[in-house]
Amino acid sequence: MIHARNFRVQPQAIMGSSIVDARDPTEEIESCGEKCANLCRVYNLIMTFQTRSKHYRSRDDTEAQRLDHLRSGCYRFAEIIMQLPDDAEVSDEIWDEVIDAMKIRVQDKIPAIRVFAVRALSRFAIDEEDGGIIDIFLETLEKEQNAVCQINSVPLIFILDSLLLHLMEALFDLRRSIKQRTTLLHRGLSDRSTSVKSECLRMLKEEWLVKHCGGDVIALLRFLDVETYELVGESVMGVLLKDGSVRVQDGQTIRQYFTANTEDAEQVSSIKLMEAEVALYWKVMCMHLQAEAQVKGSEAATTTGTEAAVYASEASDKNDLLDGVLPSTVAEFVDLVKAHLSAGPNYHFALRQLLLLGGMLDFSDSMNRKVASSFLYELLNRPLEHEVDEDGNQIAIGDGVSLGGDLQWAKAVLELAKKVHASIGEFEMVIATVVEELARPCRERTADFMQWMHCLAVTGLLLENTSTLRSLEGTAIRPSEVLQSLLLPAAKQKHVDIQRAALRCLCLFGLLENKPSTELVKQLRLSFINGPDLVSAMASKALIDLVSWHGPQELDQAIGTEPSDANYEKTQFAPVDISDLNDDDLNVGVLSILFSGFHKDDWEFSPEGDNHDNVLTILGEGFAKILLLSENYPSISADLHPVILAQLRCVSSAFVPLMRAMWPGIHGNAGGSGPVVSKKRKQAVQAARFMVQMVQSPLFSTETAEQACMSPESLSSSPGPFVNYDISEEGLAIRIAVEVGNSQDKKSAPVKAYALALCKVAVLLRFRQSEQKAIKCMRGLVNTLAASAASDKDLMKELAQMASRLKSLDESPEEELPQDQADAIFEQLGLAGGVKLDAANTVVPPTPAPPRVATARAQRASKTAALSKFKSSVKPSLEAASDSEQDEMSGLTTDEDPSDDSDDPDEEES
Repeated sequence: MIHARNFRVQPQAIMGSSIVDARDPTEEIESCGEKCANLCRVYNLIMTFQTRSKHYRSRDDTEAQRLDHLRSGCYRFAEIIMQLPDDAEVSDEIWDEVIDAMKIRVQDKIPAIRVFAVRALSRFAIDEEDGGIIDIFLETLEKEQNAVCQINSVPLIFILDSLLLHLMEALFDLRRSIKQRTTLLHRGLSDRSTSVKSECLRMLKEEWLVKHCGGDVIALLRFLDVETYELVGESVMGVLLKDGSVRVQDGQTIRQYFTANTEDAEQVSSIKLMEAEVALYWKVMCMHLQAEAQVKGSEAATTTGTEAAVYASEASDKNDLLDGVLPSTVAEFVDLVKAHLSAGPNYHFALRQLLLLGGMLDFSDSMNRKVASSFLYELLNRPLEHEVDEDGNQIAIGDGVSLGGDLQWAKAVLELAKKVHASIGEFEMVIATVVEELARPCRERTADFMQWMHCLAVTGLLLENTSTLRSLEGTAIRPSEVLQSLLLPAAKQKHVDIQRAALRCLCLFGLLENKPSTELVKQLRLSFINGPDLVSAMASKALIDLVSWHGPQELDQAIGTEPSDANYEKTQFAPVDISDLNDDDLNVGVLSILFSGFHKDDWEFSPEGDNHDNVLTILGEGFAKILLLSENYPSISADLHPVILAQLRCVSSAFVPLMRAMWPGIHGNAGGSGPVVSKKRKQAVQAARFMVQMVQSPLFSTETAEQACMSPESLSSSPGPFVNYDISEEGLAIRIAVEVGNSQDKKSAPVKAYALALCKVAVLLRFRQSEQKAIKCMRGLVNTLAASAASDKDLMKELAQMASRLKSLDESPEEELPQDQADAIFEQLGLAGGVKLDAANTVVPPTPAPPRVATARAQRASKTAALSKFKSSVKPSLEAASDSEQDEMSGLTTDEDPSDDSDDPDEEES
């Protein structure tokens, strides 16, 4: 065995004379795999023996030298490992020794050595089966206390799926703490109870501001992440200013961000950029000072004498303080904004706050107004930010419809523009001039994607803030030119984003018209019918807004639809298949076309994502508004209200996809720890019960008391030729049973819990006696539910009661539902394949009743007393008594009628 003492001179040799070989290890590594292997072995032995062997140390070595040798060796060792080619011939034996040595070094007391060890191990963490390296990384992330080591170690860790989940949870913890703070402040400061508000304000001032932030309100705002929770930051600043806890300190001013250099002949000023919290602080502070000055001025105007003089003096002080805080001139303000504008997207939030702050400046002077107008012209003509993908396509950054890609940014520019151009008609004239310039390449058909988007964004800003189209007459571009030369051609462009922006502008244009124009309505209908999903969603928004504003009859008359062909006095919408609808088919009303969107099957919808721009979501919200505001639409027949309401509560088709998306551990959903899984399951169950309540709630509150008191089973109505199971409890119960049946092949714990939860929902649903096919179908599916609920005795009893109810509702219980009719029901519900029905007369047996414990105990006590009196009895007699007792106990459990569906077996037997 090689003793460590034999390597007494090796470290100095390796780190001294041989250091040249290790400074650039790439050349040596690529030249010879054998030399690399030997070098790895030498370093591995050094790293191991330097800490494990007491014989290594020399009397001449100091502790500092030893640590320096260890640090240098670990650094060079990590360099060798990282630069080692993939095809280097190194035996697995050496790799195992290297990994073991680095695992020890990860726990070293010197931070630098821990960093080098993590760097070396990251080369080996290339899969999930890495010999515990992932666990070491996780432990390092959780227990590492040295900030420098954390900063240097995290970028070196090879990110795998198992590590990514932990990293996301760690980051979410930080975001969650910020969200908890902002939620606490938002609810506490806006609570109706005065005591809650007072306690929240006390905590904010005494605990957070004074104790933890040292009275620095900027530091407090940093803990609230004002870029994400801007409204909460404004609320906190407002209450602190109102309480007097925050005031403008002497010397505090926005002008301190201008630093002048007067050494040169010409004065050159440099501007210091503001942080997000500082910009929000000054915006709220200036708004507060301006509001106080206006209040005091109003009070001075409404009073007389000494009191008026006092109020006037206070208003003057507030105005002087505000003037001392704001930039001295409009030119300085413009320079400040331009500096942040050229600083990049990281200062976008601060830039928006400065634009809002600019509305408090005085633009009454013509020179100030000229400077500000020139800056606004540059701001409106500034191209939108975009990216270029791998194929060279331009991608707009932001929402794709607002100026600057951000609605809040567009509002800030709008407020400044209205403040600068405050004269009547001046705002429309200036913005229309910009639109005309931007529209030239669009009208000449030479504009690219970003030019179209920029022009439509400014056009939308103009149309959204104009009260009538009459105000655009006499400007650089007339309303007819905007419609015919810009908006309609843009709606016919191939790019989806251009179409969406154009449809939004068409909607705004239609809202300004006294009567919607023919070309506009035709284009919106055409985009809804034939456009991609994103375009159809924007078109549905536009049509619903125009229906709400003008009424459906005006839109139909605009394209020549005759009132006799519309559905104003009918009880049903016209059946329309928009997938087969021709472009020139104008005999279908707009409401019928929109309502037919509910029945189109190929809309994109993801239960896991954000579906605010989904067509079904928009249509549901739009028709709900029509119902709520039905008094404003006398042209819509009241007989259509039940049809709309029945469609809106169609949750059967969405139940299973939503449950799949919410239940943890199935269909790719993340699981987590026990408490996390339990919380997610509870949320899914609550959502399921809520949807069941929606299905079971009555359509109208005007139902008679007799109908409300009657159970659904007792309501016997003749079934129509077509039964829509998507809006009934029967359809939801069948969907649940099929989903449970399809889950029986998977035996994992999450799937079993999922199936059990669905069974508990299924027993809550009720069947109408008129739906005989659905009743027979469900009778054949009850045993499918029972197979997944065998572990829950209470649930088995509820399933037995459900089977008994279904049997009592079945008019011909001995007849089974043919499989082809069951398949037709499955096909109508969109259940591909369905399941095979069991025998309809097979009833789930109830759980056996427990033995009567009290009776058995009494019998055993009496027999014990009797046996004590006959101690001299022979053994056979005792055996006979024992057999008799067992027979009697057996009778207690077997005499029950299996078909008994009593809720309480003990009461039945008593």
